[in-house]
Amino acid sequence: MKRPSVTCAAALTMVMGASASFDSAQDKQQQAPPPWAYTVNPPPTPGAAPAPRPADDPAPKSVPGTTVTFTIAQTRDAYNPPDWHPSGHPPMPQAVAHGRPKEMRACGFCHLTNGQGRPENASLAGLPAAYIVQQMADFKNGDRKSAEPRMGPPNAMIQDAKAATDDDIKSAAAYFSSFAFRKWIRVVEAKDVPTTRIAGSMHVPANDGTEPLGQRIIEMPEDLARTELRDGGSGFVAYVPPGSIAKGESLVKTGAGKTIACGTCHGSDLKGLGPIPPLAGRSPSYTVRQLFDLQQGVRKGAWSPLMKAAVEKLTIDDMIAIAAYTSSREP
Repeated sequence: MKRPSVTCAAALTMVMGASASFDSAQDKQQQAPPPWAYTVNPPPTPGAAPAPRPADDPAPKSVPGTTVTFTIAQTRDAYNPPDWHPSGHPPMPQAVAHGRPKEMRACGFCHLTNGQGRPENASLAGLPAAYIVQQMADFKNGDRKSAEPRMGPPNAMIQDAKAATDDDIKSAAAYFSSFAFRKWIRVVEAKDVPTTRIAGSMHVPANDGTEPLGQRIIEMPEDLARTELRDGGSGFVAYVPPGSIAKGESLVKTGAGKTIACGTCHGSDLKGLGPIPPLAGRSPSYTVRQLFDLQQGVRKGAWSPLMKAAVEKLTIDDMIAIAAYTSSREP
């Protein structure tokens, strides 16, 4: 595996040195996490009886591009995630395909069997194995948390990491790193967007018109029915503010006086460098959460001090722009 370049190390050293001036100033006021990025499922209405869950349709379901079928109940089995496109990836290890019932969910349930991931979690396909192993260690030992403690998926990740064995982690990391992530997020600049609600820890259509986007990123399924069936062949659209991609390009390529160029460490094409992860084409919602978590100090693993210095001066609008640009790139 390639090591980070000397240029990367030198630039990070420079940023760390510059961060002394940041540390000498009063620490940035703790900010509330942006709720559009940290998708918290709404609580039950106080005093209202829980709505009865409708019975699952027992009929087999299908999705385009495959002859495989599953029932709705089967698509909700966290220990046997639906593998709609089994020829599209290598054989899955036990940790990815099944996990361990009552101990650790299958990695392929949340992140999908092809590692494409969803807005509420990470895309794992194509990440360096060493990076995946390190992140699992950070989740396990408490060095990686979410700035929004009410958000379900990060808490689930912490639970599963604590239950995972070294063999679970190494086999899953080797699996996901063995094949490439493919672009499946369509980035669209827009002033107005479909109204959404939070369900299943993601934005889903509310089906009641449009609303101003403002300074947010709204990432939602292209086809909600296929997403709810956990179809790894159905992607997402991310609406970003007008002009954010161009602003993000300046920040990413030059630092714009606020940070260092992202390509210094993540590669000039943003496709990663050694154990440093790729950014191109990945979920912008996820990217914003990581930048914010690093800035707020709740993500503090082995490389996090270097990244914290790089994100110290970024505003939420800067993070939106960076994420809009990186997500728009080809992975």
